Amino acid sequence: MQIEKFLIGNDFISSDAVAEIKNPYTNEVVSKAYKSGTDHINSSLDYLTEVFSKYKNSPVYLKAELLEKISLKISERKEELAKLITSETGKPVKFSRIEIDRAALTFKLGSEESKRIEGEVIDLDLLKGSENVTGIIKRFPIGLILAITPWNFPVNLVAHKLAPALASGNVVLLKPASASLTCGIEIVKIIKESCDELELDYCPVNVVTSSGSEIEKFISDDRIKMISFTGSSEVGWKLKKKINRQKISLELGGNAGVIVDQSADIKGAVAKIILGGFGQAGQSCISVQRVFVHEKIYDEFEKILIEETKKVKVGNPYKDDTDVASMITENDAKKIETWIKDAVGSGAELIAGGKRVNAVLEPAILVNTTKEMDVNSKEVFAPVITLTKFSEFKKAVEEVNDSIFGLQAGVFTENIHNAFYAFNNIETGGVIINNVSTYRMDSMPYGGLKDSGNSREGVKYAIEEMTERKVMVVT
Repeated sequence: MQIEKFLIGNDFISSDAVAEIKNPYTNEVVSKAYKSGTDHINSSLDYLTEVFSKYKNSPVYLKAELLEKISLKISERKEELAKLITSETGKPVKFSRIEIDRAALTFKLGSEESKRIEGEVIDLDLLKGSENVTGIIKRFPIGLILAITPWNFPVNLVAHKLAPALASGNVVLLKPASASLTCGIEIVKIIKESCDELELDYCPVNVVTSSGSEIEKFISDDRIKMISFTGSSEVGWKLKKKINRQKISLELGGNAGVIVDQSADIKGAVAKIILGGFGQAGQSCISVQRVFVHEKIYDEFEKILIEETKKVKVGNPYKDDTDVASMITENDAKKIETWIKDAVGSGAELIAGGKRVNAVLEPAILVNTTKEMDVNSKEVFAPVITLTKFSEFKKAVEEVNDSIFGLQAGVFTENIHNAFYAFNNIETGGVIINNVSTYRMDSMPYGGLKDSGNSREGVKYAIEEMTERKVMVVT
């Protein structure tokens, strides 16, 4: 088995230590990577700081061509990269293929957005003495960005850090999740290959395989101008407390609520909720977790939901028809199994699934839960949903809002007034009408309120986070 190297400066290098990555479904070692250390991180920060002065001044056409090349290469290697995702994370391969398509799109969006980073011209003759004064406003890259990415979308969430950063002239030190190191390394290989083909004598991206604790030593380093982090709320807010003057973009967790109004298409809502709550074993920060169903349609909804949940295919992630495979570790599956048992012990009823075999947890549906139970109040990050009746739409909105999180929500309704009431009053970064909270298009602004984060991704909107406005006053 080849041991993957990490990129420091303009070269892939090895070290004395090796990390092993196991497939969570089989528990077999599927890849290995050399582990970088503190000295490597320090060297990379020096290199990227120097490279920034070159890359920020490179012409737009070069940035656009670089990102276009990366997008095409990812598409060309779709099957290989999809199987790599599945081998490292246990994600069903059909979802891994979709992720590769999305990653290619994200880099293509970066290529397009690099050509239209906006500026302004404003009149400043607002007081006597400022006649004929004009302001010219332009966005400039901020410098070296530390990108820390999770394992659950180990290619596309890397793309969401790198594409806007490169489009806007920044340089990036990438720290992929330990559970999916090779996925991050492979994308950086593609970037390096693309730079070589464009005859660049440098690469604006480096990748390290260090532990989180080693990376944290550099969080407030003045060479780093921004941290872009996607991961758990607990870790994200802890990082924010440690920074010095850096900007920090946090994309964190959730316990998404979905409302099914009495006017909704029940079968259509059920199909989307099953995919949004159980697909990929529910391991998405916008996975459907809390479902609120109008009392007039509740019985029919519950019956159909149970019937359709039984049809969900659980098993080998390498099979094309598998919907749910393993969670990322057996310990994670055990933790959620305990949450389910605790809920049942406190009066909830398990009406479907919930059985665990190693790291695989059957899709579970709970009723008669309370908001204080872990399965409602915390982020389950597992194939578990809870069902609750409601009688008034406004009350359902209040239930969705009764959470420390605020990432995205879904609303199924044919009532336009209810749709706009939800949009105006649900406390989340996104409200998805007639679809689940899990919906995301890579061009849209994406991010949360409350404990779910403090910024927005989506290439155009991430560029705003990764640039600073500067004004030139012409008198």
